[in-house]
Amino acid sequence: MKRLTFLFGLTLVLSLHVFAQNTVDPPLITVSGQADVRVTPDEVVFSMIVEAVNKDMLVAKAKTDAAVRAVLAIAKTNQIKDEDVQTSQISVKPKFNTDDLPYDQRRIVKQEFIGYEIFKTIAVRLRDISRFDGFLSDVLKAGVTRVTNFQFQASNIRQHKDKARAMAMRAAREKATLLATEIGQSIGPAYSITEENQRLYSNSNITQNSMTADGDSVSDGMSTIAPGIISVSAQVTVKFRLN
Repeated sequence: MKRLTFLFGLTLVLSLHVFAQNTVDPPLITVSGQADVRVTPDEVVFSMIVEAVNKDMLVAKAKTDAAVRAVLAIAKTNQIKDEDVQTSQISVKPKFNTDDLPYDQRRIVKQEFIGYEIFKTIAVRLRDISRFDGFLSDVLKAGVTRVTNFQFQASNIRQHKDKARAMAMRAAREKATLLATEIGQSIGPAYSITEENQRLYSNSNITQNSMTADGDSVSDGMSTIAPGIISVSAQVTVKFRLN
């Protein structure tokens, strides 16, 4: 029995050794490729807030509801589909005169109740950028108190992302070919491909934007917004067999 156990153990060790030898990676060259596709945006997403403060909660709610209805009506006037408009649930909280003060000053100021603050957020996708200024002016007049952000983007982003991926792969292959040639070798088939996680797209000309209803950011004259160019990026890491 002991001899049988010894032979079994020896066979297992030899098998593992052979398996380990067979799983050693072949000679590889590892490179990365990156590409950027520059795209003109054709739509913009607004994030807006409607809010009202009143000691009578029902009065504050009525003002907020009226403003939301007005914004939804403006969206329909601009041929914005229902699927491109999203509203949140109404949020209610008591507001005091010390809420906006630094923490160390709140203790020396007598706290007074101002009223109930009721606000609702509205997100709207505008698929016609030429309506930007007019739409923004209308919603501010309708009761939107803050535009917390607007983001320019492209509707056919998937197409541009796929193009960036293909360009990144070509860049990786060209780099690997050049490096291998310098040492008198060539590359074979790809051994592995990894796509690096990156932002879907970015725009170096447009950052986070915000404005309030009492600002002077909107003009009745020529457009005050330049959408700029969106950069759609892709990056891959590829391991090629080295011949």
